[in-house]
Amino acid sequence: MSRPTLVLDSALDAVGNTPLVRLDRIAKHEGLKCNLLGKLEYTSAGGSVKDRIAKRMVDCAEQEGKLIPGKSVVIEPTSGNTGIGLAMACAIKGYSVIITMPNKMSLEKEAALRALGAEVVRTPTEAAWDSPESHIGVAQRLQREIPGGIILDQYRNVNNPLAHELTTAPEIIEAVVSTPSTVAHPSSGKVDVVIAGAGTGGTISGIAQGIKKTHNPSCTIVGVDPVGSVLALPAALNDTSESGSYVVEGIGYDFVPDVLSRAPGLINSWVKTSDTDAFAAVQLLIRREGVLVGGSSGSALAGTLAWLRSDEGKTVAQTPGLNVVVMLPDGIRNYIGKEWFLKMALEAEPSPLAQQIAGVLKRPRNEDKGANALLPNGTAPVA
Repeated sequence: MSRPTLVLDSALDAVGNTPLVRLDRIAKHEGLKCNLLGKLEYTSAGGSVKDRIAKRMVDCAEQEGKLIPGKSVVIEPTSGNTGIGLAMACAIKGYSVIITMPNKMSLEKEAALRALGAEVVRTPTEAAWDSPESHIGVAQRLQREIPGGIILDQYRNVNNPLAHELTTAPEIIEAVVSTPSTVAHPSSGKVDVVIAGAGTGGTISGIAQGIKKTHNPSCTIVGVDPVGSVLALPAALNDTSESGSYVVEGIGYDFVPDVLSRAPGLINSWVKTSDTDAFAAVQLLIRREGVLVGGSSGSALAGTLAWLRSDEGKTVAQTPGLNVVVMLPDGIRNYIGKEWFLKMALEAEPSPLAQQIAGVLKRPRNEDKGANALLPNGTAPVA
């Protein structure tokens, strides 16, 4: 699905239609022979994969008469990106918005939400999902007590996975099928593997449904879940004794949302990832591919590389032409001020070029006027 060239009616028409980009430099670095393809969701109008579900949930709620202009107040518990998508949609459509969000989520997300006109309520990060103090519990209280309050509820709303079944999956399929196989880039002509992080689970469930129903029933779907979360199967993978919390935002939960499908054979495998691996993968994506992604994208790539090294995935990794798609959910915009990013960006070991620059600037300025200096016209002086 190519992005339309006509003038769009609103920013909502710029949701989705994100590019699928070859990650050839990372593939070469990792010794992969398969095609490694990244779905860049930060190019969507609101900056993340969650724009898709926000748009669909609002549109469907209006069609069903659940959202009433001038009366309804949209209230949503979120880790931030769904809130930004909803705030964008509601700014355009004229609804008031309240977002409840755990304290660990970035200040940049709160700033973006407030800039879009949303009210933001922070909740304790450590509060269990079913606690009255959690972002879910606070949202439910606000809904009960504020006239016109409605929770669209990304955790249970069928339009969450449907948005991905009906938009994200077809985009991936079309991009892969429409790209011809060449000597330089052989292709199987189909989507062979999709790897995605799971938060609510709507993204991975919807994409899996869309691809397996209409395109390739044998496509392998791999879920990525941070250590400390309980979404992976089998449940034995979710040993939280090592770490009960994780810094990466937007994926993982302490409960299993309804929209995460547990249908046999839909999600074929799960990989657990650490913060350390996720943030190292962010640096890999930024430095080698020039894509300015966030922490959950790092988790997705870290999980992808771990799966491709596993007994299950190594045959895929070494088979030319197989297409492995990794979902990159959002960009670095929302994490610029986070400690992990500032450490990576500003506290890295000096590069050889940085050392060369320092050496040049330490020399006395009159050294630049020696015999090797250039004249103002760019020519060397005649001896």
